[in-house]
Amino acid sequence: MTRPITAGVDGSEESLAALDWAAREAVRRGLPLRVVHAWRYTEQLATADRSTQQGWVSDGVTQAVRGVAERHPGLHPAVDVVEGEPVHTLARAAAEAEMLVLGSRGHGPLVGFLLGSVGRQVIAEASGPVVLVRAGDRAAAEAAGRDVVVGQQGDGDDSAAALRFAFETAAARRATVRAVRAWTLPPVFAYSPGSLELLDDAGGLEPYEREALSQALKPWRERFPEVPVAEQVEMGSAGQVLLEAASRAQLMVVGRRAHRSAVGARIGSVAHGVLHHAGCPVAVVPHD
Repeated sequence: MTRPITAGVDGSEESLAALDWAAREAVRRGLPLRVVHAWRYTEQLATADRSTQQGWVSDGVTQAVRGVAERHPGLHPAVDVVEGEPVHTLARAAAEAEMLVLGSRGHGPLVGFLLGSVGRQVIAEASGPVVLVRAGDRAAAEAAGRDVVVGQQGDGDDSAAALRFAFETAAARRATVRAVRAWTLPPVFAYSPGSLELLDDAGGLEPYEREALSQALKPWRERFPEVPVAEQVEMGSAGQVLLEAASRAQLMVVGRRAHRSAVGARIGSVAHGVLHHAGCPVAVVPHD
C-alpha cells in the first residue's frame, strides 16, 4: 500500500506553509497527499451545534486544499477532518504516512521554531518522520543549490533511519546530501584499552571519526549512487555544528530517540536545539 505524505493543518499561516511544503514533496516523490485537521467541539458556542461547527472547520480546510490543488493540478489531496484530541490524531496519522508535515511559528532567522505543546508531543510520540516548516517558507530555497543536511552519530545502525530519509529526499530533489558528524574530546578515563587500540590504528581521534562517518554512509552511497555526498566532520557540540550547517541547508534531518519520563515523552537535546534555532525546515526521524 502506498503511504501518503500527510500535512496537519489548523488554518494558521504556518500550517498553510506546511501544506504547501507537503504538496511539493508529494509531487516530487509521486506520492498521494493527505490533509488532516483535528478539531474539538466547543460548547461555549451556544448558537452553533456540533454539526455546524464541523461544517465551519470543513469549509476552512477545503478552501486551503483548493488552493494547493490549483497550484498542483495533478495532485488530488484526500481530506480528513477528525473530531478528537490533536496529539493522538496527528501521531496516528504519522504512523500511517511516509512523513507528517506540521507548521511551526518562527520569529526571525536567528530564533527558528516556536513549538507549541502539540508539536512537541507529536514529535516525541510519532513512529515516523515529522517535518517542521516555518511560516514564510518559500519554494525558492529548495532550488537554491542548498544541501539536504543530516546529522550522523554513533555507528551506521544508530543513524540509519535519518540517513535513509536524507538520501531519499535528496534523490527526489536532485540535491546533495551533506552528512555532518560532530565529535568532542572525551575524558581520558573514558577510554578502555580496546578503544585506545582502535584510535591508534585509525591514526587519532579525527581520522577515527572520519572513518566512522564514511562507514555509516557506505550502504547509502551504494543504494543511491546518483546522489552527491559531502562529508563534514567537526570538533564541537553536535547541536552547534548542526546549526551552523543548517544556515546553508534546504532541509535539516536529525534522528531522535524519545526519552520517557513522568510527564511524558521528550526528545533529545540535539533535536530540541535544532528545532528551536534552525532557519530551514527540520525533519525529525525516530531511530529504527
